Amino acid sequence: MSAPDRPDLLVIGAGPAGGRAALRAKACGLSVQLVDENPDAGGQVWRPLPSAFARRSDAAATPEAREGDMLRRDLRDAGIACLFGHKVWNIGSDLRTDVIGPGGSVSLHPRALLVATGTTERVVPFDGWTLPGVIGLAAATILLKSQNMLPGRRTVVAGSGPLLLAVANGILKAGGEMAAVVDLSSRGEWLRTIPSLLGRPDLVRQGLEWQWRLRSAGVPVHYRHAIRSVTGVDGDLRIRIGPVDADGAPTAPDTATLELHADAVAVGNGLVPGTDITRLLRARHRFERERGGWIADADDDGRTSIAGLYIAGDGAGIAGAAAAGAHGEIAALACARDQGTIDEAKHARERAPLAARWARSARFGHAMAGLMALRDGAVSGIAPQTVVCRCEDVTRAEIDAAVRDGARDMNQLKAWTRCGMGPCQGRTCGDVAAALVAAQVGSREAVGCFTGRAPLRPVSLAEVAGDYTYADIPIPKAAPL
Repeated sequence: MSAPDRPDLLVIGAGPAGGRAALRAKACGLSVQLVDENPDAGGQVWRPLPSAFARRSDAAATPEAREGDMLRRDLRDAGIACLFGHKVWNIGSDLRTDVIGPGGSVSLHPRALLVATGTTERVVPFDGWTLPGVIGLAAATILLKSQNMLPGRRTVVAGSGPLLLAVANGILKAGGEMAAVVDLSSRGEWLRTIPSLLGRPDLVRQGLEWQWRLRSAGVPVHYRHAIRSVTGVDGDLRIRIGPVDADGAPTAPDTATLELHADAVAVGNGLVPGTDITRLLRARHRFERERGGWIADADDDGRTSIAGLYIAGDGAGIAGAAAAGAHGEIAALACARDQGTIDEAKHARERAPLAARWARSARFGHAMAGLMALRDGAVSGIAPQTVVCRCEDVTRAEIDAAVRDGARDMNQLKAWTRCGMGPCQGRTCGDVAAALVAAQVGSREAVGCFTGRAPLRPVSLAEVAGDYTYADIPIPKAAPL
């Protein structure tokens, strides 16, 4: 559908938070534009299969598939203008948003901007994490959900948080073989999350099903362990794992490690809120370890310190997909109230049930975020020769040396080592690199985070220029002599 150049609200991200926000805003009388770089709505959690793919017979019955299909249907039925397959690469201080898609560059000038860009996966580096066959848990879910494809014939799943069980079970359902699950958390830490499941029988049932499937398949689960290194070539990976303490630090010498064999490793150590846009616009941020790290400082309705800029979903702090949808609708209501399309009474009436739903769902999401929070011991255990910034091949030793030589914040580290200057612009390495610097400087608040800069995503000059040629350059009439 064609999009207005000046929508009342531009929503960036069409996952649970952004999709539900767009629907609520449209229902409140706002003109809405929705932008996402994926081919369709759903985000990471509700990612659809490509249209040419046949869905597995059991996939149609999953709650995630139903929720995703419902969101996509609702967006079509509501007639919301959607720009899928478009990358947001720059946003100005007046909220002018530049996007690039198959048809070239487009500039939108919304009255308000709602950021629902979700999270980035965190991986605590180890020797061999850049080898072929080693991928993130999020990448594994993309393969399973949107490509009907296994990460490998025999896979080790490692890291922390609920994605471990989700990916392991997805591999088994798809007919793959699981070599092991390597969980940084202990059984006790998982048991302490049980109170957060009160009122969510669906999650209890899902968790029990996942555990049963792993046990039935005879998959070994190594609690309170982490990967020490991965070596090997030609599809034969040797994965050394070892025990860790509650802080994630190794507790035994390398001689006490266990060796696993597989042709694929899927690893992830939690999620980091996406703050690219809010940092670019210089919104105020705060550091909350238990919510994923740096998040935009926003009120309960998603209003940031920048007028007209709202944030919703896990990008505002990890709370889970179920809570993200309610949070997106709450932010949309606030935007409608601020623009005067609904009055205070309607705002209060519609917000109350959404806030209750958010609180009920976020209780579990916050518990999972605690399990996935970055552990200082895991960072301190990174070997000196291990690459931390894979875009620029910056090692832990180079980061430590820069700090010893006087680098005291993330922007200085970037200038001295090029860490964070690659195509991912620090999304992959920034959280771990900051923890390494903070260990010597004193705190994450003192270290800060990389300054957001355009382009937000890699774009070519040809994409930006489009069909522009030298003949299009206006040449002023020569002044009289």
